[in-house]
Amino acid sequence: MNIANKISTFRILSVPFFIACLLYYAPERAYLKNLALAIFVLGVISDGLDGYIARKAKMQSTAGLILDPLGDKLLLMSAFIFLSPVCRLGLKFPLWVSFIVISRDLIIIIGAIVIYMVKQNLSVHPTKWGKLTTTFQMLSVISVLLQWKLAMLVWWPAVIFTVISGIDYVKRGFKILYAVDNRRAIN
Repeated sequence: MNIANKISTFRILSVPFFIACLLYYAPERAYLKNLALAIFVLGVISDGLDGYIARKAKMQSTAGLILDPLGDKLLLMSAFIFLSPVCRLGLKFPLWVSFIVISRDLIIIIGAIVIYMVKQNLSVHPTKWGKLTTTFQMLSVISVLLQWKLAMLVWWPAVIFTVISGIDYVKRGFKILYAVDNRRAIN
């Protein structure tokens, strides 16, 4: 396991601690919100760092192609679930925002599983829309954890990019799924 994969694994292992901080948060335990913010920001930094190290040191691996997006999905999905109306923080995501973000990720995950089952191969490559979506989703989570009153100015672009990237990934998935495999077509 290379260093980039270890960083991605760290991000995955930090998710339960992030969730615990949000679950046990109460106004008298305000430090837990700050700890959740610190864990999340470390996750954001690790997301950029593992990709940079993998590209720069030529450490890209099959495991990294799975671990990196898995870490992102787990961290972001847990943030949007636990910063929705179930959260005890004053400012939280409206249920519809969390629903859109989580639905897109579930559709992508299910689509990837279907493609792998049908094609016996899966190549995971983020798109520019996916990268914009992840960036704005991460900024949205940070703005809610900071209890920034204008957080909706960040989560609206996140929702828009989430929908655009979701449509883009579904279109790409159908192209992959229904592409003619030349080896099978010849036989």
